[in-house]
Amino acid sequence: MRLAGRGLIDRSKPVAFEFDGARHSGFEGDTLASALLANGVRVMGRSFKYHRPRGVLSAGSEEPNALVTVGAGDAREPNVRATMQEIHEGLQAWSQNRWPSLGFDLMAVNDLAAPFLGAGFYYKTFMWPRSFWEKLYEPVIRRAAGLGALSGQAGGERYERAHAFCDLLVIGAGPAGLMAALVAGRAGADVILADEQARMGGRLLAETYEVDGQAGHLWADVVLAELDALPNVRRMGRTTVFGAYDGGTYGALERVLHHSGRRPRGAPVETYWTIVAKRAVLAAGAIERPVAFRNNDRPGIMTAGAVRAYVNRWGVSPGQSVAVFGNSDDAHRTARDLLAAGVHVPAVIDSREDAPESRDFELRRGAVVCDASGRRGLEAVTIRTAQGEERIAADALAVTGGWNPTVHLTCHMNARPVWRDDIACFVPQEGAVPGLRAAGACNGAFSTATCLREGAAAARAVLEELGRTVRDEPLPEAEDDPYRIAPLWAVSGKGRAWLDFQNDVTVKDVKQAAQENFRSVEHMKRYTTQGMATDQGKNSNVAALAVLADATGRGIPQTGTTTFRPPYSPVAIAALGAGAEGKGFRPERFATSHAASIERGAPMIEAGLWYRPSYFPRDGESDWRQSCDREVGYVREAVGVADVSTLGKIDIQGKDAAAFLDFVYSNMFSTLKVGRVRYGLMLREDGFVMDDGTTARLGEKHYLMTTTTAAAGEVMKHLEFVHQGLQPDWDVRFVSVTEQWAQFAVAGPKARELLDGILDAPLDAADWPFMSCGAVSVGGIAGRLFRISFSGEQGFEIAVPARYGAALFDILTDRAEALGGGPYGMEALNVLRIEKGFITHAEIHGRTTAFDIGMGRMVSAKKDCIGKTMSERPGLLEADRERLVGLKPINADGRMLAGAHLFREEDPPVRENGQGYVTSVCHSPMLGQMIGLGFLKGGSDRHGEIVKMWDGLRGVTTLCEVTGPVFFDPDGGRMRG
Repeated sequence: MRLAGRGLIDRSKPVAFEFDGARHSGFEGDTLASALLANGVRVMGRSFKYHRPRGVLSAGSEEPNALVTVGAGDAREPNVRATMQEIHEGLQAWSQNRWPSLGFDLMAVNDLAAPFLGAGFYYKTFMWPRSFWEKLYEPVIRRAAGLGALSGQAGGERYERAHAFCDLLVIGAGPAGLMAALVAGRAGADVILADEQARMGGRLLAETYEVDGQAGHLWADVVLAELDALPNVRRMGRTTVFGAYDGGTYGALERVLHHSGRRPRGAPVETYWTIVAKRAVLAAGAIERPVAFRNNDRPGIMTAGAVRAYVNRWGVSPGQSVAVFGNSDDAHRTARDLLAAGVHVPAVIDSREDAPESRDFELRRGAVVCDASGRRGLEAVTIRTAQGEERIAADALAVTGGWNPTVHLTCHMNARPVWRDDIACFVPQEGAVPGLRAAGACNGAFSTATCLREGAAAARAVLEELGRTVRDEPLPEAEDDPYRIAPLWAVSGKGRAWLDFQNDVTVKDVKQAAQENFRSVEHMKRYTTQGMATDQGKNSNVAALAVLADATGRGIPQTGTTTFRPPYSPVAIAALGAGAEGKGFRPERFATSHAASIERGAPMIEAGLWYRPSYFPRDGESDWRQSCDREVGYVREAVGVADVSTLGKIDIQGKDAAAFLDFVYSNMFSTLKVGRVRYGLMLREDGFVMDDGTTARLGEKHYLMTTTTAAAGEVMKHLEFVHQGLQPDWDVRFVSVTEQWAQFAVAGPKARELLDGILDAPLDAADWPFMSCGAVSVGGIAGRLFRISFSGEQGFEIAVPARYGAALFDILTDRAEALGGGPYGMEALNVLRIEKGFITHAEIHGRTTAFDIGMGRMVSAKKDCIGKTMSERPGLLEADRERLVGLKPINADGRMLAGAHLFREEDPPVRENGQGYVTSVCHSPMLGQMIGLGFLKGGSDRHGEIVKMWDGLRGVTTLCEVTGPVFFDPDGGRMRG
């Protein structure tokens, strides 16, 4: 089916490829669809529900039928549009949604059951018997669902993320896009020109019109050469701009290596681009819509514009004898191009009574195609005129029902397109996306001259907004034929007329939805699955809503469109998550003491995004408990050292820094004196606790906030939101300095003695009271010291620049061991804090308030703060809420488990009797038994009561005494001494 002497492919470079195991050949520049058509392959896939044979319908990313699986092994990629996949040497592609083969598909039996499988049959059929759902219906439906299949192997291909910035983003490289990029590029603006096709030029590559006295594709090549010569213009081919977002941000997907059989090691298959543009011009063109008639899904029936593209761009005819059916002059244009290529055109069927005459072909005015025959390929069409019906032999049919401007990106911020009767389509709403202008066919301009004019005008408007001067240059001359159309959505008659080709939605289905009162376009969509396939209804939505409008007696504008959401075309999850696989998904962050901890044999555990030592084993210790108990003893009896560098550290400065802290913390920080530290509680906007930590005042306008390890990123994001969204006028700046400082806790009765041995100046007890801070020096290195404790013992935290962290850890641990102590890990730290009733995110897990954890008085009555009003809702202050308590078994050898539920002693352990739950447990070497923290209804009012701890999963039941959360040194004398 290859046409001699036509097309823009390179016939000097043949390419071999396989489809369903059969070997075929094409040329460089072919898509898989054009190459298969050239090899006489008509059936390329099966429909989703009825498994009807389907051939290619279109020539672009809107293709609903020709979906294939490409590649093998871990590089296997399903649901690739054959119209977008460029062939390359060694390409392997397989058809989908069929078994055992494309030619003989057993699931095609569904087509015989079509009368029982119409719109809504799922909802009506699978409701009874109720027990059948899990045993029969769901397994069968799940096995039948889906199109292509993933390999199930771990992905071996690489995807990446990238960012770009520009003055002007031009989306689409047809005549409007090329003109906009040229005008802006010549004016010196930074321009990105993005187009989803491999070769730029848009419809100029598919038509025979001339621009500026030369073939359209040659004019496009001249423009592209000039753009390439401009240093301020960047061309991004094979790149689909799929979404418009706030702040002039656009998402784009670049297909980097899908066109190549060579995959260099480390090179990405696709790149997910985030493009930030001051302005944008949408020149995405338009999508041709078919007309629904009986059996209009036969292989060989294609849109007329696609037929012209295959003939003129790829030098391929879809058939030996191609009939043409339409309601506009596009049908005539297609017939002329076919005839010029030497293809037989038996008839042009034009539904308009006033269609213009032509001597080039046989014209049937006021006629429609009402049926098509030939299951695995079109054999003939039946036309209906005022005189009756007539059968015409044809192995291909080019159909045009008009063009739908590609308005999708203009609707991504919830705008709706506007209906125009004169061209029978929706066009973008002006100003729908701030900073974006539509031009050309996507704006309802369907002549080449108008596209060029609108592209240039859009660029000039953008340049004026950006303050750039624009030279007034003449526009190229091009065809300016009027767009004449008489709306035709569906041809009446018996039988199934297809709207959504992939999901097998018919005109009858849409009418049935209206009859069953699914009259909203959104309800109809979900009831029939119209537009819910991978093409998202690009070919079918407008015709479907027109049928719905007719069925409900409303106009098309009143019926409206469904909601357009990004992405415009499918984006692989691997591309969306680029960089987030492996260590990108679970990054390893190591403290400066990491190597030393590994040397000491410490097992490392994840804490937030960091790795921290669990415990430090010694010879002769058979399990972790022995090591943990020993390390707790260091802190309680001598001195222990722990790396706490992983705590979030946020440097906050500015004249409004104090007011800012008052606003984000529940308690007061503006009264904090320089050189002092205060514990703070941070609430979310809903009144629940977000995080806790200490903040030190280092100077009059200088604070250092610490956060928990796990919530450091969340808190930083929260501060940014508060500053930018709620208090943008405040003079305050903040930056995360977590990685800049290595910080170590030194805790225990000998903590001061240890520090005196390493600091350049010994500590004066009077100058370093509890909750103080200041500058210190270690071996001439400037550092910071904080008199704070998370262990309940006399404690300090010393911080030095991170590059000195490893050395300082070695010094601290060596001196601690000389004093009878040593390093301690997370297990011991957890025991120490539970003994003291200190909370972590095990307790402030997102569902607890300041009142619940016994810190209600920390919500200051003297000021406002984030979350204060919501925290005072009556329901959050009820005495019967689950509140923090301590728990210890009434038998010293009793076992406790975190996550267990609490019940009254006499109540059976069922959900209705639940009284609370356990959050943290440990074995306390100081008390000689297990202890825990948890939340219990009534909380502090039930101290001394006996409750039942029950863990049904692990089969443990323990009677526990309810106590206060502080088990050890309740008056805090050891910590403050």
